[in-house]
Order: sequence, then C-alpha cells, then structure tokens
Amino acid sequence: MIAPVCLYFVSHVGSKVGTILWCVEPMALTALKVKNAKPGRYVDGRGLCLFVKESGSRSWVLRMQHNGRRRDYGLGSALDVTLSEARDAAAALRRQVRAGIDPVAERRKSRKIVPSFETAARECYEALKDGWKNQNYRNWISSMENHVFPLIGRKPVDQVDNTHVVEVLTPIWLEIPDTARKVLQRIGAVLDFAHIKGWREEEAALRSVRKGLPRQTDKVEHFKAMPYAEITAFMKKLATASPTTGRDALRFTIYNAVRSSETRKAVWTEIDLDKAVWTIPGERMKAKETHVVPLSKAAVSILRRRWKLRTSDEGLVFSNNGEKPISDMTMTKLLRDAGIKGATVHGFRSAFTDWVAEKTDFPKEVADKALAHKLSNQVEAAYRRTDFFDKRRELMAMWAEFLRSNEPYTN
Repeated sequence: MIAPVCLYFVSHVGSKVGTILWCVEPMALTALKVKNAKPGRYVDGRGLCLFVKESGSRSWVLRMQHNGRRRDYGLGSALDVTLSEARDAAAALRRQVRAGIDPVAERRKSRKIVPSFETAARECYEALKDGWKNQNYRNWISSMENHVFPLIGRKPVDQVDNTHVVEVLTPIWLEIPDTARKVLQRIGAVLDFAHIKGWREEEAALRSVRKGLPRQTDKVEHFKAMPYAEITAFMKKLATASPTTGRDALRFTIYNAVRSSETRKAVWTEIDLDKAVWTIPGERMKAKETHVVPLSKAAVSILRRRWKLRTSDEGLVFSNNGEKPISDMTMTKLLRDAGIKGATVHGFRSAFTDWVAEKTDFPKEVADKALAHKLSNQVEAAYRRTDFFDKRRELMAMWAEFLRSNEPYTN
C-alpha cells in the first residue's frame, strides 16, 4: 500500500531564485497507527493531530492560524471519526478559514437553540416585571396573550420580522389604538431582549412598521357596532354551527352585554346556576366595583352545557383546559370568518344600548346598570343606590328573546 502524501510547494532560494519546487510530505498516520497509538500527540500533516490520553481515549485536533492566532479545532473522537474522515473535516475547516469564516462561531450558531416568541416574551416579562407597578405588568402580559401569542407565539423569535408585527397590529391598530401602540413597544422590547440573549443577530428595527399601517388620529374612536337588527341572524349562525369554546363565549358575551374580558376570565365559583346569577368581582371590572349579572335562560343553557365539559369546579368557564383563557382574538375571528368586517365584539354593548332605547320602555339608568357603567356625576351616583336588579333581569330576558327570535331553540 502506498502511504498518503501531502503536496506543497516552496520558493527555492539560491542560484535559481524564484524556481518553484514541488515537495512531497508523507502523511504520518495510518489507520493501524491510529488504532495502536500509545498516549501522546501524533502529527498527521498540515496541522492535523491525534491526541491519545493515558485513559486510552483518542481525539482529533486541527491546529492552525486564524486572524494571527493559533487555534485548535476539535474534530471528534477517533473512535467515531476515521482517519479519512478527520482529513476531510480538516480540509473543510481550512477552506472556511480561507473564506474568512470563523469555524468556532459557526459551530456555536448551529448549536444555539432559539426559543419561540412566546417563550422569549415570558422570559423578558419575568426579567423586567420587578421594576413595574403591579397593574403595569398584568397589562403587559395580558396584552401579549390576547393579541400577540395567538398569531406569532409559536414562531422562533429570530424569525419574527416587521411583516409579522404588522400582521399582529392590523386588527387592533384603529380599534384600540392606545393598546396597539403599547403592544408595538412591547414586541420591540421582546426582540431587543432576544438580541441581548443571543437569540437574534440584530436589534429590533420596528420604525418601518407604522408605514404599513393606517394613520391613527387623536380623535376618540368608538367601537364599531353591528346594527342590532342584524344580530339575530348572526346569533342563528353561531347557534347552528358546531359548538366550540369560542362560539359559546361569544354568544354568552352578547346575551349578557358584557365586556369580552369579563367572559373570558369567568370562573365557575362566580356563577350560581340555580339562581341564574353571575357575580363578577370588582377587581375584574373596569369600574372596580362588583357587578351582579342576572342570567337569562339562554345564557344559563350555555353554562349548563359547558358545566358538563368542565375540568374542575373552580376553573375557567370558557377554556379548553380550565386554566388558560381563550384569546380575545378568538371571538373577533368568528366575526371575520362570518364575513363581518369592521364590527367589534365590544360593539355589541353599543347595539344593546341602541336596542334598549329604540325597542323598549326601560329607562337609560337600567341599561347603564346592565352595562356596569360608572356614573360620572358623583352626586347622582350617591343618590342612586339601587342596582335595578329585578328590572335588569326582566330587561336581559327580553334582550335574549329578541336575539333568539331568529334562532332555533337547540342549546
């Protein structure tokens, strides 16, 4: 067998200056030598070495210059990597270095595990929240859960770009502009955090995101509402479609004219099915006051069916596992899937107000109490101590009957 050789050239200095002579350097190692080598260092050629320890373990190392410094690059155990494979790997590394690539950095990059956007966001939240007020950090994570995670939560954080951010913001940019601006800032904070952690190559550059979104104005935008005359047909669509957690939650929200967050975070301990009463604690209400909701038969019917599907007697009512609330986008998506553009879930409260004013004789005070509106006039609020509970029960029953006028009774 002919021993492998390494070819290289030198410039001969002497009487024949500049003459190039080809030299032959025998490759020192063979497969047999590798197998039988005693403890020590064995040079194969062009920096490729075999290191054998006293324990008998043997490994390949390529020693060469990179950026003026001597570097050693491990090529693996000689028990797993053959001599031929080690020579091929050494040749590949030399090509990388000649091309200006740092092999160590490339290896680090290939071994790096990049988390999902949601995982990165939660780590960012845990790292920063101690410097915030309680309300601020609750709002921070809830805005992510409601508007961001359902769309890009599973995407690797290093793959989130401006296009994805625009996708997240488009549904809420004009409807809830203040929240949308905060969500944009919070996404930027997560991407910068990911850069610091080494999960992204560059810092976030989100300035161009606003160019892909319509201009926000300082004018207060009211929530766009579906006309109440059209709601009955929509409720029929929801009732006749296959039951889902999202459809149940949206129907329940409309029946009770409540905010979507009040439905999404409702727990079974707040509800008395026998008395048909839902007591929402003050900490979950916008006005920070306990709100007692008289439940119509239609609303109770939804709850009784969901009771059979519960995972615990104390968990969330509208949840797939009893622990994590559905996203606010879940209900909004049902509107979009039905071809309803512009109208919002919150807008059903406005539709309820219009219906009360135009189709009933109930005074505005009863409707305001049903919506848990806080009176701006403090004197009036002090004198009006009743919560109109009995009148509200009658009103909500009428509202449910109106909504079901085009809906089959098949709960």
